[in-house]
Amino acid sequence: MTTLTDCRARDAQDPLRPLRDQFTLPEGVIYLDGNSLGVCPTATPARVAEVVQQQWGQGLIRSWNSAGWFDWPRTVGDKIGRLIGARPGQTVATDSTSVNLFKVLSLAMQMQAQAAPGRRTLVSERSNFPTDLYIAEALCRERGWTLQLIDAADLMATLGPDTGVVMLTHVNYRTGAMHDMGGVTAAVHGAGALMVWDLAHSAGAVPVDLNGADADFAVGCGYKYLNGGPGAPAFAWLNPRHAARLGDDLWQPLACWWGHAAPFAFTPDYRPAPGIQRFLCGTQPMISLAALECGVDTVLAAEPYGGMTVLRDKSLALTDLFIELVEARCAGHGLTLVTPREHRRRGSQVCLSRTEGAYAIVQALIARGVIGDFRAGDAQQPDILRFGFTPLYLGHEDVWQAVEHLKQVLDSGEWQRPEFARQQAVT
Repeated sequence: MTTLTDCRARDAQDPLRPLRDQFTLPEGVIYLDGNSLGVCPTATPARVAEVVQQQWGQGLIRSWNSAGWFDWPRTVGDKIGRLIGARPGQTVATDSTSVNLFKVLSLAMQMQAQAAPGRRTLVSERSNFPTDLYIAEALCRERGWTLQLIDAADLMATLGPDTGVVMLTHVNYRTGAMHDMGGVTAAVHGAGALMVWDLAHSAGAVPVDLNGADADFAVGCGYKYLNGGPGAPAFAWLNPRHAARLGDDLWQPLACWWGHAAPFAFTPDYRPAPGIQRFLCGTQPMISLAALECGVDTVLAAEPYGGMTVLRDKSLALTDLFIELVEARCAGHGLTLVTPREHRRRGSQVCLSRTEGAYAIVQALIARGVIGDFRAGDAQQPDILRFGFTPLYLGHEDVWQAVEHLKQVLDSGEWQRPEFARQQAVT
């Protein structure tokens, strides 16, 4: 079994160790929740202060031009694009993941209505993130489509002549299981359907190649592994072959002035901008975009070391270590591994299920400074203890110490204290 001395030796040889200095990490905290909210970059407070005090405070409205505000959704989007296999001009940072998903699903359904009107079924996983399913359900009700929810293992058998759009989250939020993006996209295209990917738990966490996979649309989150801050703008991506064919007859449903071909012409009629720019809506949140850019820069800082490939290697090493130590040191406490062991099927998180006390165990760990989170179970699975591993700021010793705390919480029965059972609004 790996020892604490082994972990310290690995950390001493870690080429990514200097990247930890990019973040403000509270003393005594082991943060294993970057898959819900990333850590604050050290550069963010000063950058936000500059935007508020100088660009807004002194530049006022002139900063739309002098500070380049108007271009930020595209320039920040292009930076995100470097992490998801997109070329310049294919990605915009804008709105929330949910709003962007509404836009791309709507357009995908509109495109299928023109090309293959008989394909009126939208397929997704039953265990997909609920908001994604709510949006899909609302659109299907509005457009007379059928929403078909399936288990991941049944996807290939489900694809048929009525399948119009498939919407999947690349890394499952509950389990950390990861789809084969290229293989699934090829199968969906082979069935005549369009493929929409949600990269909320992928961007900045695992290598993604949207162009290589020939995906159709993608959306993703800015405040998880991209460290953009709570409620940070999300992003949307559009395959260039679709961008080339989008004419004035194919609109995304939120036709707003920033998505107009000439927003400052102020014409009474709407003329959509070319390509991905039409996915912009109203006036963009400049302060939030500045914070998001700082977060994205922390991930791009790994490029000289090997970029997402090296981050992925470290992520797998950390999650392998966590699984090894939990199984060796917490045996007999009813914990079951939910996340796939196979590297090709694992995101950057490890999820453990337990039939009793999962919420309280997480709360006891948080009280000790080991921050993970909890997800309620369903008919197929007990409650889940969820731990995210961000290799930019986590080391092997962090993993060893986190498991030591988990062992102590379980061995002592500490989690059974009444205060840890009190449900809070956010779990």
